[in-house]
Parts: sequence; C-alpha cells; structure tokens
Amino acid sequence: MDLGEGLRKAMAKLTGATIIDAKTIREFTKELQKALISSDVELNLVFSFTKGIEDIVLKEKIPQGVSPRDYITNIVYEELVKLMGESYEPEIRPRRILMAGIYGSGKTTSTVKLAKFYQDRGLSVGVICCDVTRPAAYEQLETLAKQANVSFFGIKGEKDVRKIVKEGLSKLKDRKVVICDSSGRNALDAELVTEIKEINRALNPEEKLLVISADVGQVAGRQATEFHNAIGITGVIGTRLDGSGKGGGALSAVSAAQTRIAFIGTGEKLSSLELYDSKKFVGRLLGIPDLESLLTTVQEAIKEANIKPEEMAAEELNFDTFYTQLKAMSKMGPMKNVLGMMGLSDVPKEAMETSEAKLKKYGNIIGSMTKEERQNEKLIREPGRITRIAKGSGMTERDVRELISDFNKMKKFANMFKNNRDFRKQLSKFMPGV
Repeated sequence: MDLGEGLRKAMAKLTGATIIDAKTIREFTKELQKALISSDVELNLVFSFTKGIEDIVLKEKIPQGVSPRDYITNIVYEELVKLMGESYEPEIRPRRILMAGIYGSGKTTSTVKLAKFYQDRGLSVGVICCDVTRPAAYEQLETLAKQANVSFFGIKGEKDVRKIVKEGLSKLKDRKVVICDSSGRNALDAELVTEIKEINRALNPEEKLLVISADVGQVAGRQATEFHNAIGITGVIGTRLDGSGKGGGALSAVSAAQTRIAFIGTGEKLSSLELYDSKKFVGRLLGIPDLESLLTTVQEAIKEANIKPEEMAAEELNFDTFYTQLKAMSKMGPMKNVLGMMGLSDVPKEAMETSEAKLKKYGNIIGSMTKEERQNEKLIREPGRITRIAKGSGMTERDVRELISDFNKMKKFANMFKNNRDFRKQLSKFMPGV
C-alpha cells in the first residue's frame, strides 16, 4: 500500500465516524501514523507530524460554518504540504547544470528529461556525457539525446572528466543550457567525491541537481546530505514516484535534510518530468482533482501525437476521430497518473491495466479498418467486415465487437454532452472553449 492509498483510507474512516471527539481524533492520527510508517517516512517526522495535527484539532476552536471533517481534512492537507517541502520554480534562462546520483537512480534518463524541459520552454540545450565508469553510458545518453532532439557531446573512452567538460563547453558554446551527466557508484565513495568535485570546478554550474530514486525511502535524506556536503547541491529530482510505495518517505526525508525537491519523474517517457509542487503532490495523495495538470498533460499529449486541435474538437465522432483521441490518450503517460489528476486514485489496478491494454488493442483494430469504415461506423454491420477487421488486426471478433460497444457508449455520451448546455457551462470554467 502506498502513502496516498493509506492516507485516503485514514480520511475515509474519519468521514465515516458518527462523532468526532478526542478519542476519534487519536484513533485517526494512529491510522495516519500507520500510513506514513508503511511508506517509510522517518519515525520522528511521523510523530511530530501527527502530534501537530492533534494539537491543532484538540486545542483550536473550529471556525463557525465549517464542518469538523472539512476542518480536519484541511489541517492534514496543510501539514502534509509542510512535511513534503516547498514547491520549486526555476528561472528559464541560460545556465549550466550538473547532474549527480548513485547507480540505478535514473540519472541519465533524468538528464535528457531535464534537457527536454528547458528545450520545450524555448532554450537551446546540449548535454555532456561525463559518466566515464558505467558501460554503455555514452551510448545511452547519445541515443536519448537524439530522441529528444538536443545536442550531445562526449569523448568515448576518455577518463579525464576535466578534459571532457572543457571540450564539451567549447563545442556547445552556442547552447543556452548545458547539462552534464556524471558517473554514479553504488555509494558516495572517495573516488566519486573526487571525480564529481573535478567536474564541478570545470563546469562551474549554476544548478547542481541530485537524482534520487523514490524506492530508497528515507535513505534519500542521507544521500541528499552526503552529496550536499561534497558539492553543495541546489535541488533534488525524485524518480520512480509512479511505481514506489516509498515515495512519501523519500520526499519527506529530502525536505527534512533541508534540501528542496526540484522535479519529480512520473513515468518512462521523456516528457514525464514535472516541476515539484507540494500542494499538487499532496492533493493527489488525498484524491483531490488536479485539473490544471490534467489539461497540461492533455495539451502535451496532443502535441506529441501530432494531432491538430481541430481533430480533437471534431463535431462528428466516428472511428477516425475516436482513433485520434485514443492516440492522444496513449501519449498521456501511465493511466495511474492520469486518473490521479482526476481525483480517481483508487481505481483498481486491474482496471487500469485493462484500460492501457485496451488503448493498444483498439488502435490496432481501428488501424485495420478501411477509410470508409472509420468514417461511417454503420458499414461495420455488413456481413464479413468484422471477421476481416479481426484477422487484419490480429484480434478476435469479440475484441472488435467490444470496441464497437465502447465506441457507441462514447458516441452516446458525446451527444448528451452536446445537448447539455448546463454541463458544458460548468466544464467551461475549467476548460475554456468547450
């Protein structure tokens, strides 16, 4: 069970209580403690966090007109935001950045994700490979840089990191942002400290970012402290937050170590890097919809899928436009993250996996249809067409009929939406132009 699931279960028990008194509050904070401890949050942080909530709830008077449950929920939200640290807002201007981290943290991938982040905001970017110890590190960074369409520099086989940095800065002098990927180790040993200090002196970076995998839990705090003592890190990138139950422990430990969290990785795609916003992060933990992030994700997915806005807003829903929408959805990252932005974090895992599998399956089926069939779904009813489409897509006839059923449901919803002015008016508050 991850931290968000544990917190939501504790909040649900509070919501279901008939009377909220001192006993109920203490039972509630015990549930919070279980959730935090199971997510590997450090014990002293857990007890100070829950004691702070008890002190506020039991000593302060609930404001008039506010229900006890809403009041307590808001306190938990605000205290969690404090526990998880401040939000981060980088300056979008020319800079040099040094990336650090131990083996397995996702440092090289994060280097290119960060490069894409700045490139998407209008700055030219180049990356330098100074990982001179890990086999295939040069090839991995070069390949990922090509995928992100950012400049790459490295000297294959060279062990002198100062030489690589010096030549890299010369070759990439026209790039506004230069990001240097450094070597990792199983731990921060003397050899790594010496090497990363040499890179730091040669690069003279404005930002020094430490990449930490969320699955290390509270050990993240120690890593942050050790690297900070070595080179003075300015921020942390937390990776694998989408699949680790220890993410809360990692982020709270980094915050407790007096280090700010700069970015969080939310998936494998190069676009799966978010600015850290503690309010949004805690909101998702508690199941609060994050419509702003959802809309940003949708817009980026449409752009990545090379879909024109008018295609997404087509008046007539047919298999062509349905396929277009499926392509956009497939670019939005893990279904778990998308549902979390919608405040639907507790959808069963099996259902999420089924949804992701359906996207791929339906794409294959629609791709096997003729142009006429995609534009006129009534043609599918003619004898032999379902059999032909199933064979062409490598799916079963049952799969094709399932797609038709889901398409009909979507079309029915689209027609209801089109005719419901009140609903469209409400939605337009969040999505202008609908």
